[in-house]
Amino acid sequence: MVKELIIDSTPENGVTIALLQDKQLVELNKEQVDNHFAVGDIYLGRIKKIMPGLNAAFVDVGYDKDAFLHYLDLGPQVQSLLKLTRVVKNGSYQENLLNSLKLEKDIDKAGKISEVLSRNVLLPVQIAKEPISTKGPRLSSDLSIAGRFVVLVPFSSSVSISKKIKGGAERTRLKKIVESIKPANFGVIIRTVSEGKGVEELQKDLLDLISKWELFTKRLKKAEPPQKVLGEMDRASTILRDLLTDEFTHIYVNDPVIYEETKSYVQEISPELEKIVKLYKHKEPIFDHFGVEKQIKAAFGKTVNLQGGAYLVIEHTEALHVVDVNSGNRIASKENQEDNALLVNKEAAREIARQLRLRDMGGIVVIDFIDMHKPQNRKELYTYLKECMGEDRARHTILPPSKFGLVQITRQRVRPEMSVVTNEKCPACDGTGEIRSSIVLLDDIENNLSFILEEQNEKGVSLCVHPYIDAYIKSGLISKRIKWFFKYGKWIKVKPVQSYYLTEFHFFNSKDEEIKL
Repeated sequence: MVKELIIDSTPENGVTIALLQDKQLVELNKEQVDNHFAVGDIYLGRIKKIMPGLNAAFVDVGYDKDAFLHYLDLGPQVQSLLKLTRVVKNGSYQENLLNSLKLEKDIDKAGKISEVLSRNVLLPVQIAKEPISTKGPRLSSDLSIAGRFVVLVPFSSSVSISKKIKGGAERTRLKKIVESIKPANFGVIIRTVSEGKGVEELQKDLLDLISKWELFTKRLKKAEPPQKVLGEMDRASTILRDLLTDEFTHIYVNDPVIYEETKSYVQEISPELEKIVKLYKHKEPIFDHFGVEKQIKAAFGKTVNLQGGAYLVIEHTEALHVVDVNSGNRIASKENQEDNALLVNKEAAREIARQLRLRDMGGIVVIDFIDMHKPQNRKELYTYLKECMGEDRARHTILPPSKFGLVQITRQRVRPEMSVVTNEKCPACDGTGEIRSSIVLLDDIENNLSFILEEQNEKGVSLCVHPYIDAYIKSGLISKRIKWFFKYGKWIKVKPVQSYYLTEFHFFNSKDEEIKL
């Protein structure tokens, strides 16, 4: 599988990152310039309200609405975090690590938030879910700092390993390496990409995370709520950190500053892949050049067409997404109805898995597949859907098809859903559904032409129109253009432009500059 990353940076839209697999768009990420509440950011928050009925608290982190912190998201060692915050703020703790800090007891899993927190208490919190719709951020005080190979977890001592690393000997090797290099009172989660890595690479990654924790401790001493204490990396770097492998063949960037940052980061984490980072210099927009813009327009919207003639209808609500699979004009010539339904459903399952990643759809997703009567076919579809969802980094659960043929998926939602407007306002009617009468079009052109030639005395005038209008102006032995020449004594160049709508026309001078009317 060939992977490419296309990074488009514009002042008005921020940074948009497209991930392609075998030239097909599978992920689209947008990083707004003013996004101050990204997943992973750590803030010094102030407790504003305690809600015993919800067993939760509302925390001021500087967003318009107070952020939400549930008791289950406090983390077992929240008392140690509160203690560290107090001693660092009053200047009695001089270390940057946790070597001499005596850890408190874990809080009761079934306890009450009012027993742990109270109003106006200062607490470092991490953004677990970005603001979505009318809701503020969702928080966690179970802090963690993610690296390429490992995740650093303060106030812990355990070393856990990704379940995707299967080999027993490899799991034991990685655990022994990390246990020998990790600092006291810190836990470590070993990520999947650590498989096969040596001591030097793991230690370098861990030391980088430790330096980030030291920076957090230094900033915490002077921080005032609500203030960001430690920020997550930008989206491009985060994607590279989590996904960069030897399968990547190209990373194209159209912004020189981001290009240097990306190249530097890739050189740091995978020096052998530095050469794949390239600066895009063509005049054509980068997404147009690589066919990304066309894929975006085709993939987003209510209806998504599939190659075999089938199509999906995707409907969205606040808490639920519904996907309806339709066979469309696909006709089973050789296959019987049951086999044809299975083929369409499998094609739809592959596209649905892509759509979930592409749109970053979260919450509950209900899929209405085409009915199949054979249990083995329903089982085959379920297995195939799980395979297609295997590369999805978001946590998800897939339930087997119900007796009505419905499949339910729950998918982790930590950011607002990616939404792209695929319908464009009609330039001819400006969205009104009405245009000027075409019978007066030539009158409009002649009136403007008379003003340009006689009042403004322009020379070398060109007229750009729709091809149909171009043909009409030039047709006949004594065409409209010939008549204009006799009338004004000047030859008018008429050019057809395919992209113009029927009644659109523009005048240009000899320097090819548009004449504003």
